[in-house]
Amino acid sequence: MGAPGAVGNQRSVQASVAAGPGSAKAGAVNAPSESPAAPTDGPDSHKRIAMLALSALGIVFGDIGTSPLYALRECFTGPHGITPTPANVMGVLSLIFWSLIIVVSVKYLLFVMRADNRGEGGILALMALAMQRPRGQSHRARPVLITLGIFGAALLYGDGLITPAISVLSAVEGLSVATPVFEPYIIPISLIILGLLFLVQRKGTGGIGAVFGPFMALWFVVIAVLGVKELLHNPAVLWSLSPVHGVHFFIDNGGHGFLVLGAVFLVVTGGEALYADMGHFGAGPIKRAWFALVLPSLVLNYLGQGALLLRHAEAARNPFFLLAPDWARYPLVALATGAAVIASQALISGSFSITRQAMQLGYSPRMEVVHTSAEEMGQIYLPGLNGVLLVGVVALVLGFGSSSRLAAAYGIAVTTTMAITTVLAYVVARERWSVSRAVALPIAGVFLLVDLSFFGANAVKISDGGWFPLLLAVCIFTLMTTWKRGRDILAAKLRAASLGLKDLLGSFGDHPPVRVPGTAIFMTGNPEGTPPALLHNLKHNKILHEQVVLLTIIPEEIPHIVAGERVEVEPLEQGFVRVIARYGFMENPSIPDVLKRCREKGLQFQLMGTSFFLGRETLIPTKKPGMAVWREALFSWMSRNARSATAYFRIPPNRVVELGSQVEL
Repeated sequence: MGAPGAVGNQRSVQASVAAGPGSAKAGAVNAPSESPAAPTDGPDSHKRIAMLALSALGIVFGDIGTSPLYALRECFTGPHGITPTPANVMGVLSLIFWSLIIVVSVKYLLFVMRADNRGEGGILALMALAMQRPRGQSHRARPVLITLGIFGAALLYGDGLITPAISVLSAVEGLSVATPVFEPYIIPISLIILGLLFLVQRKGTGGIGAVFGPFMALWFVVIAVLGVKELLHNPAVLWSLSPVHGVHFFIDNGGHGFLVLGAVFLVVTGGEALYADMGHFGAGPIKRAWFALVLPSLVLNYLGQGALLLRHAEAARNPFFLLAPDWARYPLVALATGAAVIASQALISGSFSITRQAMQLGYSPRMEVVHTSAEEMGQIYLPGLNGVLLVGVVALVLGFGSSSRLAAAYGIAVTTTMAITTVLAYVVARERWSVSRAVALPIAGVFLLVDLSFFGANAVKISDGGWFPLLLAVCIFTLMTTWKRGRDILAAKLRAASLGLKDLLGSFGDHPPVRVPGTAIFMTGNPEGTPPALLHNLKHNKILHEQVVLLTIIPEEIPHIVAGERVEVEPLEQGFVRVIARYGFMENPSIPDVLKRCREKGLQFQLMGTSFFLGRETLIPTKKPGMAVWREALFSWMSRNARSATAYFRIPPNRVVELGSQVEL
């Protein structure tokens, strides 16, 4: 569980990797800095941080906060569960505690979250930050970094599917603890809840987001109280916090003890979300919420479950719900279901955000992006992806049938993503912060050792269901890289067939075209060349508008572009104007916004007298060098199903003229 929460955006890495450390273009910093979202001075700032911390509870910690529903249970009853003897219980609790400390508290909160890309986090933002170099310098490891970042993002889609299924199933399964009468209805009830969850996505999280934080605060208080209640019966379980018990656990159980790490890892799934959602809340509020409430509540609950197992080993079948007295079982199921829905919401929103980032970085076709809040740019809804996720989650629930079987499929994707994050963070520490290898390598080495240990323990679960997120990641990675490679090939072919703008303007001296009133805006990916649509218009219609605007939208490898740097307007000869608009990967390109900024910079035009000319290419797969024929066919299919440029860039549809051409790949 570790997908980013409600943040993100999209498109091509062709962007300028702009100036070096400290450059506004590069968006990089010479030293790690905390997100600017959370000022820390004055009483108003402290109040703001407290409110942000409360909000973060409902978005950032929903995933990791619901792990007590199934994590400890899987250590003793899962596919590689171990007998709940007192020594084993103490050993597992020690591993759980130190996993929370090392992976979440130290690695993510104290190390990785320092790698902010203009205040934004997440694996794609980290990849972009790791690739940034001073202008004119190439990055030798760039292809490797891109591959790692894109594959890590692809893995998170599996997380976005499994998290809603396992969280809701685990919560509803609490009904069978209260009474076996509900056993046949667990899957239908879960499917109804999940169906409603995906149905309300179109409404956005803004309307209900205000209650997410307080609800999760209540959840953490309740699970802490449940843990303390049982802890009072057996306070000796506190000795499990010593790492000695974890060491003895491995010594006593050998290989079997190592395999239990696959279940222990479930307690830290969701750690990636802390970093991914940094742009929404800032590092400060997230750290405060973790250390002040979330971490203590989780530790107390796990200790309480362990104390219960020391008294009643048979409680291993579902120690979380058995912590509660009989009269509290049904209210606890309702509370757990609400927490599971919130955790699921965060992962679904995270999937939307990853997709938007992938579009802006050039690794996904254009899709419809609906903004569900006028205030929060991160609150988005992708109708097409929402339907795909719903089908996938329903298939998972029906295919696996229980949270225990889903737990076997869980972990392999997240452990891989966490290892990739460690590698990228090391690159940032070395090249952006100038940390010496003698310091950075041992720190990253320890983190990577922990990541790979969890990966190895989860790797044995591949045949039990772990194959699913890996297969899904490979498929998504293939789609993303095919789209990027196909767009690069297409752009190269269009550039090769294009006429230089200077050559075109020079040819007008002998044979000037007929000029007609109005403004024509030609969108082009190559600011130096002549748009194919312009050449087609001249060839077939024999006319040219009085004012011709060549508009290029350049995606940058930074999250946001300063408003004053968004648009550049450059007058050329013979009524031509070059406009370059830049957008960060956390922003949505918008033609109305570009035109507004052009007017502010002195470009005069009447919208009703303006026509937008767009090229539409029909792609023909061939056996020529480039991509395999099957990938060319896949790219052609993706292109046909991509959202139109008119809708994506919000161009007035009644002002658009499309001119088609055929291109052999």
